[in-house]
Amino acid sequence: MAESGKPLAGKTMIMSGGSRGIGLEIAKKAAADGANVTLIAKTDQPHPKLPGTIHTAAAEIEAAGGQVLPFVGDVRLEESVAEAVRQTVERFGGIDLVVNNASAIDLSPTEALPMKKYDLMQDINCRGSFLLSKLCIPHLRASARAGRNPHILTLSPPLNLDPKWAGMALGYTIAKYGMSLTTLGLAEELKGDGIGVNSLWPRTTIATAAVRNLLGGDEMMSTSRTPAIYADAAYLVLTAPAEKTSGNFFIDDDVLAAHGITDLDQYRVTPGDAELTTDLFL
Repeated sequence: MAESGKPLAGKTMIMSGGSRGIGLEIAKKAAADGANVTLIAKTDQPHPKLPGTIHTAAAEIEAAGGQVLPFVGDVRLEESVAEAVRQTVERFGGIDLVVNNASAIDLSPTEALPMKKYDLMQDINCRGSFLLSKLCIPHLRASARAGRNPHILTLSPPLNLDPKWAGMALGYTIAKYGMSLTTLGLAEELKGDGIGVNSLWPRTTIATAAVRNLLGGDEMMSTSRTPAIYADAAYLVLTAPAEKTSGNFFIDDDVLAAHGITDLDQYRVTPGDAELTTDLFL
């Protein structure tokens, strides 16, 4: 039963990834309401270039106020995701929220992109989002019948067919737009089931390990916003009425503005008036 002022209390979220960065912040925000959280992630041991493991993330989620099931698994593998779903339902009694967070990125142009990297992005981003959503549909339908306001939220961009995006990084664009097509299709497919299906994307780059290590280093980090803005926007989407909130490609600061939150200085990595870096696909 959700407590007054804590709409996610007692709800169960299953998330791909979440060992660090945006996914972890979304999970902690839900946990602060008293939500149960399952993380499906591969980072069992510390990574030399990435902070945190699934275990340190689980500790942070528990400290925020939620119960957590850390499932060391691979979102690319059907049997692994199916087992994570099974264990989630067995432990928490159902699934109310699905967050497709796991994503791989490589912005190499077509000629320079190894097919192994291409396959990795398609398998994690597009196939992983499709697979986790697919396996959770029966449980989300049960959640809807119980009046628990179920949602699928995928961290992917609006479907912007300006050729410059595909021309800049075709492999990555295909992978991210595959996630967004999953939102578009499932929103239509499930529109009679009371399940909200939406995507969420940031207006600016977000200060994550991917930005530091793969995109723009410390300079881009300083012109980014913190993961908290993504988490706050995700929370507002996940607590919106599912039957009336589906098929949208939300932008984080638009979501906040719709709820009267327009002072975004709190989310800047570096205080000041420097121009922030706009994210891809916008």
